[in-house]
Amino acid sequence: MEKITFAGGCFWCTEAIFGRVNGVRKVVSGYIGGTIKNPCYREVCTGKTGHAECVQIDFDPSKVTFEMLLEIFFATHDPTTLNRQGGDVGSQYRSGVFYHTESQRKLTEAFVERLNASSAFDAPVVTEVTQATPFYEAEVEHHEYYDLNKNQPYCSAVISPKIKKFLQNFSEQLKK
Repeated sequence: MEKITFAGGCFWCTEAIFGRVNGVRKVVSGYIGGTIKNPCYREVCTGKTGHAECVQIDFDPSKVTFEMLLEIFFATHDPTTLNRQGGDVGSQYRSGVFYHTESQRKLTEAFVERLNASSAFDAPVVTEVTQATPFYEAEVEHHEYYDLNKNQPYCSAVISPKIKKFLQNFSEQLKK
């Protein structure tokens, strides 16, 4: 098993995507990259703690490669907007890859270079590539949020379209 931590805007969105990937054993919503210990959602939402909403993923590299996880990550959020994903604005919604190994760092940096060189997006990728710092698990009400609240307006307006895009582009990666 390997571990990677992704920040791609609202953790409800990111968790809903990666929870559907074959080879991903565990996805936990939480906070990373900030200055205080044990932050809570209300504190992180102020944008003053320095934390990003994120998901920490345990995955089996014999079933899903780290490169495939990067591909899914960059395809399912906008890595070109600084501190913003759609209507979610603030440093807590920044794009970031918090690597756990030197290999992950190198692969991520090379992936970002390829994206920028190929003009895959209309603007340069601003995703932060940083060594993982302490991860703080989010409160229980944030776990599996989409799956437990599909009819909630944010879920149907924001998360459902992301999942639809994921399903269209990555159907071979779905859990059986």
